[in-house]
Amino acid sequence: MQGRVEDRREGRVEGRVRIGELARSAGVSVQQVRNYVDSGLLPPVGRAASGYRVFTAAHADALATARELAGGHGWPTARTVMCAVHAGDLRAALAAVDASHARLDRERAELAAVGEALATVLADGSFAPSAGGRPPRIGEAARAVGVKPPVLRLWEERGLLRPDREPGTGYRRYPGPELQAAHMVALLRRGGHPLAAVGTVLAELRAAGDPGRVRGELAAREDELHRRSLRRLAASAALHAYLRGLGHLA
Repeated sequence: MQGRVEDRREGRVEGRVRIGELARSAGVSVQQVRNYVDSGLLPPVGRAASGYRVFTAAHADALATARELAGGHGWPTARTVMCAVHAGDLRAALAAVDASHARLDRERAELAAVGEALATVLADGSFAPSAGGRPPRIGEAARAVGVKPPVLRLWEERGLLRPDREPGTGYRRYPGPELQAAHMVALLRRGGHPLAAVGTVLAELRAAGDPGRVRGELAAREDELHRRSLRRLAASAALHAYLRGLGHLA
């Protein structure tokens, strides 16, 4: 009851914005709006003669900007940016935005590396049904792949290979799928593909079992990156307009 009385009193003066309206516009509670002010996500508020907080259009603009930033960069970055702006540290705000764009750029580069690695595997025909027969031990497998046994052990340590173990002796055996995977790793490493991309390709092929499905999944991820990039662009535009309104831009 006390909160509802405060809401009505805070919105009585002409030109002010009701705290309840701010809360509804963001889909949060009135208390959350107060928390935003206390944390610096929203600019400081004045006080009426009665002692109640005075919210204005400036707070509505700040909240709208914060929501745009959250949509493009996520709430952690939005909080960092808005708090820095309201603390007068524009450099820190822009650094947080730059870091978010850099993370997206790294994702894009990693996805491109995976796509290139997959294309290399498909062009080589390495993802083909493997022959049956007794699985070779590590020395035989290494000779078949064209590497030394320690290299196969290293790839196993990195999670790229999953050889079987002989009961009793513990010797490694490489059944068809694992020998095929070793061939793919060797091919991709010779082509200079990073281990992270190699691991992603192998994991995707193991999970999907169909290169076509993997290509479709990579295309879907690329589309999602495109949408996220556009949302970041909209967030940057909103932040630019907000900073201009605050007089931070020449």
